[in-house]
Amino acid sequence: MSAQLQEGSVTTIYGKRWSVEMADLSRTLDRLAVAIIFIAITAAFHLHYVLTVGDWDFWVDWKDRQYWVTLAPIILIFFPAAVQNVLWSNFRLPIGGTLCVAALTIGVWISRTFGFELWSYFPLSLVWPATMIAGGLILDAVLLLTGNWFFTAVIGGMAFGLVFYPVNWPIMAPYRLPMEIMNSLVSVGDYIGYAYTRTATPEYLRFIERGTLRTFGGHSAVVSAFFSGFVCILTYMVWWWIGGALSRVVTIPNRLKFAMGMPEEKVVRAEQQA
Repeated sequence: MSAQLQEGSVTTIYGKRWSVEMADLSRTLDRLAVAIIFIAITAAFHLHYVLTVGDWDFWVDWKDRQYWVTLAPIILIFFPAAVQNVLWSNFRLPIGGTLCVAALTIGVWISRTFGFELWSYFPLSLVWPATMIAGGLILDAVLLLTGNWFFTAVIGGMAFGLVFYPVNWPIMAPYRLPMEIMNSLVSVGDYIGYAYTRTATPEYLRFIERGTLRTFGGHSAVVSAFFSGFVCILTYMVWWWIGGALSRVVTIPNRLKFAMGMPEEKVVRAEQQA
């Protein structure tokens, strides 16, 4: 906030008089608070995403048309819904969704670059993260245009689940191309996964595309996307409420003050009125 009027060492900002030093200190503390909050959202959201979606977003050969398409949007909408409530209800800022997915995108790229490529020598073509910005932009746009959390849940939540696979398809398409390796037909993504094996205890289980979605004419990605969008509506509503509940300031009366010799609030008020 730039100073509007300066008189020596005193400045007036939005009708209130501040010393120049205190105004500069206040701006510095605001910048530090914003940076700390952004880092906290990045760390918490990244930990939440890694522990839930995990391998389906780590490896290119795990990015299937069933579990990845279904789980990723459902898990991704948790934090945007909660942060949207806080920023919209208290500051009328429709930026919660974009803020969260941008923070997560920065976090996962740092993790994949330093933790997977530089530390463990996995190529980025095997561990690139999904693109998520489009869903956050849609959530914020619907909230801005409607101003209502329910319509944001129904319209934005469904769109959040539906757009995930299409916006990632331009990146995914080259890894879906077929190739023949040792008389076996595999995709480019599968071959990269075969060349760079992962180990675990007792063994690494590759759990992708298992189920009966093939009975829907082979359109497993479409069915998974619509199911994910429907669940995103419900999870958005739940986490919108959680965001409001966690950001509500609640005070608890201190019952020990009287026992420690301090007067009760009723006595203090009576003395002040007298």
